[in-house]
Amino acid sequence: MASEKESMENRNKPFLSLYSNYLRNRIHAFSISHFLSKITLPFRSTQRPHSFPLPLPSNSLDSSLVVSKPSSVHCVLEDILQHVFADLHSIQKNLHFWHSRAEGSDARKAYFMVFERGPRAFINETAKFLLPGGPAEGYSMKNLYQSASDHINERVTVLNCLRCSLATFLAQLYMEIDKIGADLVTDPESKLPSLLVTINELFSTLEASIGHLHAIRQVTKHKKPRKITQYWIRYTCGAVGLSACSVWLLRHSSLTGSSDLDNWVQEAKDSTVGFFKDHVEQPLLSIRDELFETFRKRHQGIMDHEEVQLTSDSLHRMLLAFSEQTKGQKLPENASDHEMIEIVMDRAMLELNQILRANEINFAILAALPAFFLSLLLMMFDTKAEGRGRIARIQRRLLVVEVEKRVMQYQNYIEQGLEKDAQCMFGLVLYSLDRLYHSVKRHAEASGEWQCLRQDIIDLARPGLQTAYKLTVTSRMERVYDCLLPSLKRR
Repeated sequence: MASEKESMENRNKPFLSLYSNYLRNRIHAFSISHFLSKITLPFRSTQRPHSFPLPLPSNSLDSSLVVSKPSSVHCVLEDILQHVFADLHSIQKNLHFWHSRAEGSDARKAYFMVFERGPRAFINETAKFLLPGGPAEGYSMKNLYQSASDHINERVTVLNCLRCSLATFLAQLYMEIDKIGADLVTDPESKLPSLLVTINELFSTLEASIGHLHAIRQVTKHKKPRKITQYWIRYTCGAVGLSACSVWLLRHSSLTGSSDLDNWVQEAKDSTVGFFKDHVEQPLLSIRDELFETFRKRHQGIMDHEEVQLTSDSLHRMLLAFSEQTKGQKLPENASDHEMIEIVMDRAMLELNQILRANEINFAILAALPAFFLSLLLMMFDTKAEGRGRIARIQRRLLVVEVEKRVMQYQNYIEQGLEKDAQCMFGLVLYSLDRLYHSVKRHAEASGEWQCLRQDIIDLARPGLQTAYKLTVTSRMERVYDCLLPSLKRR
């Protein structure tokens, strides 16, 4: 039996390799991939190293089926799922952009139509108002508002259609894998031909469902504008300012026969060198010479009583003169040093207090700058669901809420007999679970919760489990797992 199984595996390996390449080519060749590649290429990040788990019995903690070694069949299926999840994520990002524009006011939509679609759109929209045939022909702000709404709604409609078709394909594929999950664990090569035929039919159905999009619209119209297109006015102003500065520098440089720039550079250099010598080098040299002079005097021997008395008398006279100047009255010659030191200290503390009060705001700003820049840096890198901060925790909890809402919507479609809508919603459930899976993995591994949390996510993706049980799982996830708990520090 072992030899027969081994020979069968050897016969299937060339077929598996050939069909795997065929599947990959189909993924990149069928129409939605061309569509999505043009939408997602500027926005797609690097591929994630770990894909969402397949619905195999070996993923269950109670199952007796254990995968002895990784199968190339599993790798092919995971690769297909990973491509579908990546395309869904790109569609979702573009949809989020257009939804945000659709929810804006009419003035915001008009601003987008005129100023955030590039120079060509700016010229075209401006020409409709300024050139003959503009407002006189009936084109007004109301027409601009309507044009903006139509422009945005068209893209929302097309992307929603794409998302629904791709989510339906994902749900059908996942359900087919779930049906033969046990056979894919024990003997994946024997089930591969029939599974590939089914996948090919699903691809054909997907091609047919989105084929009309190529005939009606150019795919480049439906992606969100690039950053350089949205902020082209800022970049243009910056480029103009930089050009003006460059021209000004060129006019004062030696290239045009002017010595102004060289003179300014030399003056700045001389000022810097002079400042360094006067305020840094000379004080350090004075301190060094004073220290060396003190050490040399110490090595000469102990001072005699007359030298000590002369030094003491000199210091007393200096202290007496400073105290009289500070207090504004004549002090007796036999005034004690303690009284004069108190006068000096009072004057010094008063002046120090005035300096501190005058610079209190400056000191507060200087003290707050490091914390401000650190907070800004953390906010820039810790806003996604994969981060560690409070915002990242909120994003992860919102993903759980999104899964819960879509599970309930899926059950509603099932009860109403809307099979296509139910399949689409189940695909969106899988997409939300994939995002949750990759956002909590690192944090759950650090806290030791990953095995249990991973199993809960896999259970939520199983088509055959009851909706009531899935809702219980989502409720438990929000209450139990540390990486999904709300932040303890709230403002």
